Amino acid sequence: MEITSLPLPEPFIRSCHEKGIYNLYPPQGECIKKGLLEGKNLLISIPTASGKTLLAEMAMWAHSARGGKSLYIVPLRALATEKYDEFSKRGGKTGVATGDLDRTDSYLGSNDIIVATSEKVDSLLRNRTPWLSSITLMILDEVHLIGSEHRGATLEMVITKMRYANPQMQVIGLSATIGNPKVLASWMDADLVTSSWRPVDLRQGVYFDGKIHFGDDKKERTVKAVTKHNDLNLCIDTIEEGGQCLVFVSSRRNAEAFAKKAASALKAGTPDSRDMADRLRRVRDADGVNFLAECVERGAAFHHAGLVRQERQIIEEGFRQGYIEVISATPTLAAGLNLPARRVIIRDYTRFTSGLGMIPIPVMEYHQMAGRAGRPHLDPYGESVLIAKDKLTVEKLFEFYIEAGAEEIESQCSDENALCAHILSLIATGFSYNLQTLTSFMERTFYAHQHPKSRSMARIVEDSVRFLAGAMMILSNGDEIRSTTLGSVVSQLYLDPHGARLILDILSNAEELSDIGILHLICFSPDMPRLFLKTADTQYLKTFLYKNAEELTVPLPYDSEGEQTWLSALKTALVLADWADELSEEKIEERYSIGAGDIYNVVDSARWLLHATDRLVGMELPEFGKEIGNISTRVQYGVKEELIPLVRLKNIGRVRARRLFNAGITSPAEIKKTPPSVLTRILGKHLTQELLGQEVRTDKYPGDSKNRENTNTDNELTSLPGIGAKLADKLKSNGISTISDMLKTEHGILASLIGSKKAEKVIQILCKENEKQGKEKEEEEKKMRKGQWCINDFE
Repeated sequence: MEITSLPLPEPFIRSCHEKGIYNLYPPQGECIKKGLLEGKNLLISIPTASGKTLLAEMAMWAHSARGGKSLYIVPLRALATEKYDEFSKRGGKTGVATGDLDRTDSYLGSNDIIVATSEKVDSLLRNRTPWLSSITLMILDEVHLIGSEHRGATLEMVITKMRYANPQMQVIGLSATIGNPKVLASWMDADLVTSSWRPVDLRQGVYFDGKIHFGDDKKERTVKAVTKHNDLNLCIDTIEEGGQCLVFVSSRRNAEAFAKKAASALKAGTPDSRDMADRLRRVRDADGVNFLAECVERGAAFHHAGLVRQERQIIEEGFRQGYIEVISATPTLAAGLNLPARRVIIRDYTRFTSGLGMIPIPVMEYHQMAGRAGRPHLDPYGESVLIAKDKLTVEKLFEFYIEAGAEEIESQCSDENALCAHILSLIATGFSYNLQTLTSFMERTFYAHQHPKSRSMARIVEDSVRFLAGAMMILSNGDEIRSTTLGSVVSQLYLDPHGARLILDILSNAEELSDIGILHLICFSPDMPRLFLKTADTQYLKTFLYKNAEELTVPLPYDSEGEQTWLSALKTALVLADWADELSEEKIEERYSIGAGDIYNVVDSARWLLHATDRLVGMELPEFGKEIGNISTRVQYGVKEELIPLVRLKNIGRVRARRLFNAGITSPAEIKKTPPSVLTRILGKHLTQELLGQEVRTDKYPGDSKNRENTNTDNELTSLPGIGAKLADKLKSNGISTISDMLKTEHGILASLIGSKKAEKVIQILCKENEKQGKEKEEEEKKMRKGQWCINDFE
């Protein structure tokens, strides 16, 4: 089927021709026949590299041509960025929503295509983002993740809410690996398209005793033993043929060790790989040896979540362009990112799981990794190779992985803890207003579709409502259920209600607060991703507890699992405390055996939770506002308290602020008095010129308002039309302390506090300003995605 024969806009067809796409693959043609361009719901389960993304683009462009709007949902932020870049190159108006979880991102409504994670879409629904009602097409990339323990419930609720709110919307699910596609398609009211066709032949085998065994037909491939390492021999065998390799291992340490081993064996490198290595060194700008750059210089690399975003982008770019010949990675690389290679080696097929030890990886995960083998238009074939330790294991690997189908997907909406937050959001946003409508809504879920006769959903709803009522987040009036102001704020902030209640209960019993006590509390909450606890961590944690145990506010649990969580939270809190005390990244990495990417992720999550905690205490415990606001600002910028006035200036991060302070320039006012020649020696000419012309920047997080210096933001609420001192106090007592808080507050709550007309007028003014700032932020994010800024610009 020729692409020119389809009813698609000419610019899209032209861009396809520019990429050499003239005809559709057989599975793509099947999707067209089943109504892809006619608004039909489809579940498309076809192999990796068989054209799922192009199908999504065709559907999105068809909707754009009819004046519709498309929402493309992905599981990871990194994948959202990749898809945004890919779709933008085709032309058309494309936006990406990856920002704060309590923003409405109204400015994105002007786009035809919007890319977002499922968590971001869920937060947009909770904050009643207007443009969601205009969505005519929803595409679910990696839809099999509805069965994921960690994010499945959120994806399922997003699908259910969006279909309920937009009943005429077309829904398209994309996946390479679904064990029970008919069941999922039935729930989606979708036609099912399945196929095993691939543009590049995939050979799946097991390596043992110097040969790759390819199954019953007894085909074998001998691999020359040029080193004593089987995994390395498999790589060199492919590289010598002109191919590239992906090697999947079980841990970050193994990924790094293999990359170093591969780099030593390759010893080659090119001017291009050396250039990429220099770019990596500039990202960190550290004094010590940069092992990643050393590996890349010779044509090898490692890839895992401990790297910062710029490092991962450089590695992915180098691999796509052929400058890097082998990447060793943890399985996260297989989760959607488009990095195919001629040979994929699954060296480690067991993984450590807390409480269970080493367990086999799921079949679905194997197929995700194997599916990366074979680059369309570049490789004559793709090979996926498992490595066996003995002859008996060869047969087992064929049976358990190569010949096995993917596991069946199960709904994750049976867990009360996972569902409680979603039930609160249904009540707070008006989807449901009593037990009957709540239960009726939940009957639309995938869980109810899989278990139509089960009564457990009704029990979970009742238990959740009981907890939320006891937590003062909802009120019952006869049959009617409505959210309290606290419940609405918790929902908008995208908090787990159990975590929000824990924070308020612990703080209400605290007589005084220390910084480490606050950090340990937020790290113990269920919303915080905690660092993995290692045996080597025991000694310094014991030392800290011996000296500082009285500073912690969360009591030590009695059970073993709870104790591990408590200690893991303490490790994470100590990382944050060191960050706020201006310890360098290198020292933090060394002290806690973590990567720079871990530091970034922990700081990013903590900033969010501290901001949320500030909102909560503003409503319930205002006496702790100063302490929360202070540590919130320090964690946000990674500075001691004395640097706070300086880091509020644009492009002045922790490193530059410390340079200024050490030179005796301690505030924005001092900067104005300092001769430009002195500032130029410290900051450089360009930044000095920019700095002397700017005002103090607006803080990203409302919690920062407690410590503002040299600004007039203490009076920002009273600067709004019709808001006097009394109304400002009333707003603050309800957790609305800043203009940013006001923008994130539900209109009904605001109207009840200051009157509907006044609320309408104020929101109108603020929305215009917010849209302007949103567009500016999008431009900044574009620069970040293009790698125009270095990480040290923000230190």
